Amino acid sequence: MACAEGALADSRAPADRRDAAAALREAWHRAASERVEVACVGGRGRTGTALACIAILDGVPAGSAVAFVREHYHPRAVETLWQRRYVHRFAGS
Repeated sequence: MACAEGALADSRAPADRRDAAAALREAWHRAASERVEVACVGGRGRTGTALACIAILDGVPAGSAVAFVREHYHPRAVETLWQRRYVHRFAGS
């Protein structure tokens, strides 16, 4: 599977939105039938951003995705303004 982390600079949003969106969609599709792991070095910012986007693909409303990930994964997930903006923009892509 393509790796979205290479496109995600630490504490930032993905540099290549199309590549990252494709990797996230692939992870969501594959999760239906196999184990999929999402991770970054710190485990909160980039991982939380990816999980929030995957939650949107799975039906969580965009306005609730960050709160959903913070409740079910880590209370400080999706750490920066740039990452929160990416999650909201991801919903419209």
